[in-house]
Amino acid sequence: MITLSLFAILYFLPTILAGRRGHDILAPLLLNTLFGWTVIGWVALLLWALMSDPPYYFVPYNYPPNYRPR
Repeated sequence: MITLSLFAILYFLPTILAGRRGHDILAPLLLNTLFGWTVIGWVALLLWALMSDPPYYFVPYNYPPNYRPR
């Protein structure tokens, strides 16, 4: 049972990494389910998850006028 769990984690590793890096996981999940069984598809998905830049969100914050960083 542990072996099956490890194989499932390894199979969906590109999807897990894409989700951890902040990407939307729908596309990697569908592609991993359809093409992950081929070695080329799995490696391509892994490279896509690792090499694409995650979304960057900038949230401006207005400090009070008398704020001084320590």
